[in-house]
Amino acid sequence: MTTTLITGANKGLGFETARRLVEAGHTVYVGARDADRGRRAADELGARFVRLDVTDDASVEAAAKTLEADGGLDVLINNAGIETRTEDNGVPVAATVTADHMRTTFETNVFGVVRVLHAFLPLLQRSAAPVVVNVSSGLGSLTHLSDPDHPAHFYPGIAYPTSKTAVNMLTVQYAKAFPALRINSVEPGFTRTDLNGNTGTQTVAEGAEIIVRMAQVAPDGPTGGYFDVNGPLPW
Repeated sequence: MTTTLITGANKGLGFETARRLVEAGHTVYVGARDADRGRRAADELGARFVRLDVTDDASVEAAAKTLEADGGLDVLINNAGIETRTEDNGVPVAATVTADHMRTTFETNVFGVVRVLHAFLPLLQRSAAPVVVNVSSGLGSLTHLSDPDHPAHFYPGIAYPTSKTAVNMLTVQYAKAFPALRINSVEPGFTRTDLNGNTGTQTVAEGAEIIVRMAQVAPDGPTGGYFDVNGPLPW
């Protein structure tokens, strides 16, 4: 039985990914900051709940101890993420972004990934087929955002794409450091979730497809890569 932990799994892409992996036979832990929402989601999915706030060391360490006591971990999906928004659902642009915007975004999207990896790596290293999926974004591609002919070029925000580029670098560096693990970044696509004020053009089912696929990658599968549903992406 494959045991999978998904951070930020009480709604959106995390919830849909959990649903699909439960159907695939995984024992899924729904990681969520809010205990009530997390338990409700887990109950609805037929999954297990573990309280996990990726911005809090003690919370992450406690979650790791819970999974260790329950038998370990095979797949970690770093899904929890935020995008700071203005009152009219815009994003802070170059003229208005502040260090606080950057710090808040990085605390969840980047430092949270490091915090969770640090706590759960010992469990993953005991697995026969350990997998890490870092949920990134197409906005993390320097190639695409610097290309005037690519749609992503016109995204004006600073904090969110910078954080996802950092996530991609974490993927590269951790994959080199731990070659026995399959560690990859994925781009779900512009999906309707609370993160973007439900302005996305894809359903969560469409967005979760690449996350689910890479969560089930074989031990001889790719590592250190960046993928969307159609294949590898340029960094």
